[in-house]
Amino acid sequence: MTGKRTLVLDTALRLLGERGPRALTHRAVDEAADLPPGSTSNYFRTRAALLIGITGRLEERDHAAWDRAPTPRDPAELVEVLGAVLHHAVTADEPATLARYALMLEARDLPEVREALRAGHFRLTTWLTGHLRAATGDPAIPESAVRPLVDYLDGFALHHALVGGFDTATVTATLRTLITAAKRAD
Repeated sequence: MTGKRTLVLDTALRLLGERGPRALTHRAVDEAADLPPGSTSNYFRTRAALLIGITGRLEERDHAAWDRAPTPRDPAELVEVLGAVLHHAVTADEPATLARYALMLEARDLPEVREALRAGHFRLTTWLTGHLRAATGDPAIPESAVRPLVDYLDGFALHHALVGGFDTATVTATLRTLITAAKRAD
């Protein structure tokens, strides 16, 4: 991705997360990125194209974070990795988390954005299924058994980005329960 395009997307993502969907305009992105007027629209002609671009950028960032995370060798390590991912999502990466949920609201009216979010959600489920299979040594765990875990991660991140607080003990216990349930699914 080009440097200027990345700057546009990172700025748009930050605006969306910090100020909400109404603040996300091509002009606002240009101003916040200190770019000449029209720069954002050169890359993303429509609002939908900009939202799809933000969705892709979020996924790009997620994949980079997943790639940096250690590969869990057992379920306990998987709980640690997922707990760290959640903590990061509701603290240091809170604007991106809020942007993700703003995108979900926008997706209600924009099928292209909905499809981009859905595709990212399925890729996350596939990634997490692979880690769960590796951590448990059970290659037969179906993706359908991992979906409740992914749904929890999404819901937790939204709730805590909005409400605040992070109870490590509760998060750990819930993740253990969901991972155990996924291991038992046939």
